[in-house]
Amino acid sequence: MDAGDITYRGLVHQWHCDHMGHMNVMWYVGKFDEATWNLAATMGMSSQYMRESKRGMAAVDQRICYRKEALVGDVIVVRSAVLELKPKSVRFVHEMFRGDGGDHLSTMMVTGVHIDLVARKAAQFEPRIFALSQAKLAAKPERWDDWPPREAFLSSVPLNK
Repeated sequence: MDAGDITYRGLVHQWHCDHMGHMNVMWYVGKFDEATWNLAATMGMSSQYMRESKRGMAAVDQRICYRKEALVGDVIVVRSAVLELKPKSVRFVHEMFRGDGGDHLSTMMVTGVHIDLVARKAAQFEPRIFALSQAKLAAKPERWDDWPPREAFLSSVPLNK
């Protein structure tokens, strides 16, 4: 999986919508969270790794920008990329679209810290995880420096190719 690959695909169901007829913000966060765990798994941080190594991830900064409404029946696609990788933390972005190549619905940027669940403090990524994570780095991470982003940058073409 490269930068810009799909990390989530799902459907907006009626129960995801609020009294205004569009997907409620709690479901945007939930779908982005599922994309986060799919991205983490491709970086080597599977649930098995987390359990066996007693490691975890903690979000310490999270920003969401909403662009267009997601409606009942919409197929939702999330593409993700790593923007910055440090020994104990990672900053990444998710962009949500209506179907493949459809409307840009939302963007979420997160900084996560790798933690030792026993010591309850930040821990360095293992070399294998750091190497796998480097493969997810976006070619031009500065595109997300302006917030909110003016456009979506993750397309069907991986950014690092």
